[in-house]
Amino acid sequence: MTAYVLTVQCPTTRGIVAAISNYLADQGCNLTDSHQYDDTLTGRFFMRVSFASEAGIDAGALRAGIAPIAERFAMDWAIHEGSAKMKVLLMVSNFGHCLNDLLYRWRIGALPIEIVGVISNHMTYQKVVVNHDIPFHCIKVTKENKPQAEAQMMAVVEETGAELVVLARYMQILSDALCTKMSGRIINIHHSFLPSFKGANPYKQAYERGVKLIGATAHYVTADLDEGPIIEQDTVRITHAQSPDDYVSLGRDVEAQVLARAIHAHIHHRSFLNGNKTVVFPASPGSYASERMG
Repeated sequence: MTAYVLTVQCPTTRGIVAAISNYLADQGCNLTDSHQYDDTLTGRFFMRVSFASEAGIDAGALRAGIAPIAERFAMDWAIHEGSAKMKVLLMVSNFGHCLNDLLYRWRIGALPIEIVGVISNHMTYQKVVVNHDIPFHCIKVTKENKPQAEAQMMAVVEETGAELVVLARYMQILSDALCTKMSGRIINIHHSFLPSFKGANPYKQAYERGVKLIGATAHYVTADLDEGPIIEQDTVRITHAQSPDDYVSLGRDVEAQVLARAIHAHIHHRSFLNGNKTVVFPASPGSYASERMG
């Protein structure tokens, strides 16, 4: 049986679930996992359905058949083949903990993606990337050449067919134009001390203030720096007995785990933009173990 995922978002109204369920049943499909959410504040409806085609119907036929239903309900929808791996482009600067974690998860199959390349503004991780047989692109960024550098980045995105860009501690600010063009397709990770402890060495600042919780936030990138719709967050508790180096070490661990979980949600089509927020459905039974591997 071929597995598929259907994602839907549309204005909320009566009959959406029934129409989808009846259509899939009529096509000989068995629903294996389903989640839905009706946001009464925005008037938007969100749904994710995993299903298997027991009758052997292909994706093209499924899409053609559901199109009239989608038009009736003004749906923004997609049918994804379950075996397809999303093409992901990673970007990194001089901190490699998130990059190394993602490469490890990818290598052991815990993160089922196709890494099509790594972009960096430094040469620090060239050898690590190349040793994984992944193309490495060093694109230097200065105040003077930023438009040209971003044009090079977009050329890599287009040439590789990247569907998602992950800022794995990439420390350059992206332009408003690039953020708008790639809306919903760039994920960033940062510490969760914001808006406090901005600037250099936030963990040292946190240590000096006696912070008791260290956290991380993964979000979609928008023109508002570090304020895009949040996908995933987590925290770790610390004590007065831990050093500034402990703060950094624990912070990097939680950043890596949060970023991996955010990517996992996106590539499995569990994360939906909902204005300035997101709707993130829980992991399905078949993927939960790999998501939690850390």
